[in-house]
Amino acid sequence: MTKIDTSRPESVLPTPSHTVGPFYGHALPFRGGEDIAPLGHPDTVTVHGYVTDGAGDPLPDALIELWGADPDGNVPTADGSMRRDPASGGFLGRNGVEFTGWGRIQTDANGHWYARTLRPGARGRSAPYISVCVFARGLVVHLYTRIYLPGDEAVLAADPLLSRLEDGRRDTLIAVAEAGGTYRFDIRLQGEGETVFLEFQ
Repeated sequence: MTKIDTSRPESVLPTPSHTVGPFYGHALPFRGGEDIAPLGHPDTVTVHGYVTDGAGDPLPDALIELWGADPDGNVPTADGSMRRDPASGGFLGRNGVEFTGWGRIQTDANGHWYARTLRPGARGRSAPYISVCVFARGLVVHLYTRIYLPGDEAVLAADPLLSRLEDGRRDTLIAVAEAGGTYRFDIRLQGEGETVFLEFQ
């Protein structure tokens, strides 16, 4: 057995780093995490896409968290995304009424994810967007990005973040409109077409 003298800093080895995933699969995902919008709300949109690595291969065990403002641009303050039974501690699911603006989704075997949420309204000078946090294998820290929904090019062009990006990079933050209020937003962790990720300090 090797003994380490902790009174001498040069003899203490650093702890190896760990990745943020995929060790969370049994505890963090929760039933109904993709159903963020209240049932039957007229401003409901579906956002979906794939999470891929630098080689373009899907990640079947990534975890996506979304936060979004309501259609008036207000940040929700309602509780209730992960309600539990006070007696049993079991998960009750959302109540289907309050909009918390938050959801957590695990990708499937093909790296696909989807969420039903409300189309966010603009806040301040920013174009409407949904905040995203990505947890995935190989990441030492989780990644932050945004999903902007298309529709008003003048508003998107004036957004303080989007206006600072080159066209090719800017496009990685704007979802693609599909039929019936559905938008596709793929997340590429690295390589060609890598999604723009944000750093908060």
